[in-house]
Amino acid sequence: MTGGPTGTATGPAPPIGADPATLRIGNASGFYGDRFDALREMLTGGPLDVVTGDYLAELTMLILGRDRLKNPGRGYATTFLRQLEDGLGLAAERGVRIVANAGGLNPAGLADAVRELADKAGVPVRVAHVEGDDLIGRRQWGEGVLTANAYLGGGGIAECLRAGADVVVTGRVTDAALVSGAAAAHFGWRPQDLDQLAGAVVAGHVLECGAQATGGNYAFFTAHDIRRPGFPLAEIAADGSSVITKHPDTGGAVTPGTVTAQLLYETAGARYAGPDVTARLDTVRLTEDGPDRVRIAGVRGEAPPPTLKTGLTRLGGWRNEVTFVLAGLDVAAKAELVRGQMDAALDAAARRPAEVRWTLARTDRADADVQEEASALLRLVVRDADQDAVGRVVSGAAIELALASYPGFHVTAPPGKGAPYGVFEAVAVDAAEVPHVAVLPDGTRVDIQPAVETRELARAADPELPAPLDPALPTRRAPLGFVAGARSGDKGGSANVGVWARTDEAWRWLAHTLTTDRLRELLPECAELPIDRHALPHLRALNFVIDGLLGAGVAAQARFDPQAKAVGEWLRSRHMEIPEVLL
Repeated sequence: MTGGPTGTATGPAPPIGADPATLRIGNASGFYGDRFDALREMLTGGPLDVVTGDYLAELTMLILGRDRLKNPGRGYATTFLRQLEDGLGLAAERGVRIVANAGGLNPAGLADAVRELADKAGVPVRVAHVEGDDLIGRRQWGEGVLTANAYLGGGGIAECLRAGADVVVTGRVTDAALVSGAAAAHFGWRPQDLDQLAGAVVAGHVLECGAQATGGNYAFFTAHDIRRPGFPLAEIAADGSSVITKHPDTGGAVTPGTVTAQLLYETAGARYAGPDVTARLDTVRLTEDGPDRVRIAGVRGEAPPPTLKTGLTRLGGWRNEVTFVLAGLDVAAKAELVRGQMDAALDAAARRPAEVRWTLARTDRADADVQEEASALLRLVVRDADQDAVGRVVSGAAIELALASYPGFHVTAPPGKGAPYGVFEAVAVDAAEVPHVAVLPDGTRVDIQPAVETRELARAADPELPAPLDPALPTRRAPLGFVAGARSGDKGGSANVGVWARTDEAWRWLAHTLTTDRLRELLPECAELPIDRHALPHLRALNFVIDGLLGAGVAAQARFDPQAKAVGEWLRSRHMEIPEVLL
């Protein structure tokens, strides 16, 4: 039995929500470990048709892969089951469907566990799941690969919902597919309805990280009460447009700024590619639609690429680290002394670690009233394929210096024996080679066919920029963050930094001032790395992709901020000559 990416072989199905004209989809999880009570809050805070949960990230797949090695019956997000102990009955009472990618590496196992939980609780629900993304046994991926998962689209989710599923769990699908699949099921969209699908994908991208759309991690957070932000929801219309909002009387805020920030998060250029559609971010229009309501409209879609992104994780080796605290005077000399002592000890060892990296963070300041503020941090990180090369060799050498090094010697924590670290790699796999299977509540297996019409992904042409401000305007040296917001994140070993202006005048300045060369000056750590800049005029935004900043990805912990979460805030803190009229 086969169907299209968003079609079904069983014919038209009734809408999955109460209102045929609008589908209300909420989010209750942005990552594995998000607010536990969010599912209950979303189910009881106001009307919903569907509630989604995003539990998977690059690092999560590695964690689940290690779980599966210990117990082949696991490999899924167990927190989701605990949330359902309370949430399953609430959802059933309110007629809310649940769609979550908590299945991880074992969606069939999670579906069975949900059925068992429902039986024990006496809650009659129909459970379905989507599988096929796990490609670990379908080809040779190279030595040490622990997981290999293709990013599927929303077709399997749509098929399950059309078949009457109350709960749908998936493995690795795109984060936005949780929303676009549900919307496709509700409105009966076909694979060629690219604009509608693109609109739902954009709404899904806004929702996927939970409270980041409602004021969490927002550059201008001081303007809002974000002590406990509510989770977001989208009211999606049949044309793919949507309104992003939240339940009444919840914290945080939904503004064009909070939505812009999330749109820029972990994206790159104007073309946002997925398995079902490539959404054009340069066509997105945002308008206020009332308090805590932002309308997304105008989104155009293009045929998806013929390949699927596939994430590979593997154990990269072993790492260890020691952070030395250097207090008071002569910080540079103290750092030089202990570096020399440690290097001599590592050289004398049977085997020096393959990678030795030192970083000195000058967190100290002169004449400090508090000892911690008088202290700098010298961080040593070592890596090697052999645990012995990073274990006692490193920790023992550090501890033996306790009475024989710089004055005030101490470390932030006792060094250990080393720990394994992971590596993430993204590769492209022909979509025709990847099975995409919806397993319906009655056990029927439906093969979801890949998109018939495809388009190779190419960089969009640079858009026309607005006229620059008068260069003769007087300027004042001030932080960039006085006039621009930013949000940054990780994609494999690359970092993305989205920067946006809040006014048209500030955009005229930002678009012509913050070039890739200027970014390298402001962020010297990126000076030698490839940087690509993408302009999104409708959002008054620039999106920078910095290749290689994160080494082999978050699991490798290559830098102080391994997910680049605060690179945007670092950038906003840098001082520039800014026209006074903007300040």
